[in-house]
Amino acid sequence: MPVYDYLCKSCGPITAQRPMSAHADPIECPACRQEAPRALLQAPHMSGLSPSDRSAHQRNEQSRHAPAFSTKAGREEKAKETRKRHPAGCSCCSGGKGNFRSSAVYRADGSKTFPSKRPWMISH
Repeated sequence: MPVYDYLCKSCGPITAQRPMSAHADPIECPACRQEAPRALLQAPHMSGLSPSDRSAHQRNEQSRHAPAFSTKAGREEKAKETRKRHPAGCSCCSGGKGNFRSSAVYRADGSKTFPSKRPWMISH
């Protein structure tokens, strides 16, 4: 059941747990017994949401007002941060040949083939 805020004229704000069907109805102030209408002091607290749903709602609300834009420079910077660090001369990161021996065989027309690899795999 959600928690709503009500405002008593003499006592101030009141927080009450009410069914959703009665959210707009005024309540009786527990201190002075006067009628207290509903006030929108903060968003209703929905304690029934799972933590993952709650974080998804929070993320959606945040992106609505302050969207995150993806840029090429930002993606490259993130890739640099997450890239695995290999020693100097590593052929996969540094681009150097090092002691790496390729299994490519070049044909007379300049095309290359990999006889020891699976023929259906595309080389890069």
